[in-house]
Amino acid sequence: MTQKKLHPSVLKFKEFVKNNPKVIQEVRQGRTTWQELYEDWYLLGEDDERWDSIGDSKKNDSELAGNKKKAVVFSEGKTDWMATITGMLKKMDANQLQYHANNLSQAIGAIQGLLAQFQNNANQPTTRREMEGPKHPFSFRKD
Repeated sequence: MTQKKLHPSVLKFKEFVKNNPKVIQEVRQGRTTWQELYEDWYLLGEDDERWDSIGDSKKNDSELAGNKKKAVVFSEGKTDWMATITGMLKKMDANQLQYHANNLSQAIGAIQGLLAQFQNNANQPTTRREMEGPKHPFSFRKD
């Protein structure tokens, strides 16, 4: 089996992981992914404080709990979207909605009038010959 040639930065990251076994534990425990770790390593470097905090279970557990809360809220938002829309409709003021609809209608009417005015000007003939039209629409010859 032939091994693909890896990018030099990936090889350096693999060496970094070998020297820091706590990083491997983070992934195995599901706290992060290899992609996230690689991106952090690539952007922040090996000397960043993030690598010192890896393995600190209290901090990582609280981050994991926060991520789970966000996931629960997000999933509830997916399933409960109808209730959200219903709540928004209850909070709407019908008079204010009517006012904004009238303003929008007036603006659209003004734009349509302006466009119609420009279209009429574009369709009007500009030269005298076009205004008169052809002198003889049918050219018949007498034999």
